[in-house]
Amino acid sequence: MAYVLSWIFVLAMLVLWSLAAWGVHALALWTVAQAGDLTAGRGLFGGLDLSGPWLAWLPAQAVDAMNALLASLGPLLGSLLQAVPSLAGVLTLASWVIWGLGVTMLLGLGAGLHWLVAMWRRRGGAVPPAGAPVLVAG
Repeated sequence: MAYVLSWIFVLAMLVLWSLAAWGVHALALWTVAQAGDLTAGRGLFGGLDLSGPWLAWLPAQAVDAMNALLASLGPLLGSLLQAVPSLAGVLTLASWVIWGLGVTMLLGLGAGLHWLVAMWRRRGGAVPPAGAPVLVAG
């Protein structure tokens, strides 16, 4: 029974890992597909205003420096985002490789749990059946 429980645990972890990898891959592909829209219109950081009241605790010079930094990073990030859609195939390959590494680790975990259960049973960790005499070393 311990073998079955350990492999059910590994199977459940495998399902969760696969769902997480699929979800992250789908989100990443959606982000790559939307990368061109981020640079259109008002620019990448066009809607971000750091001079609002939510940063009133910072000195005015620091807020001005952050606004200047964002203004200078906007064109750079925009040009990088224009090249991102061509990386979608690489992203899919990387997702499969990472998923495969995770599956390999989970199967290794299952093999390790299987081995631990076998060692536990060999060393007498199994519970004797009901009504069987129990020998006590004395």
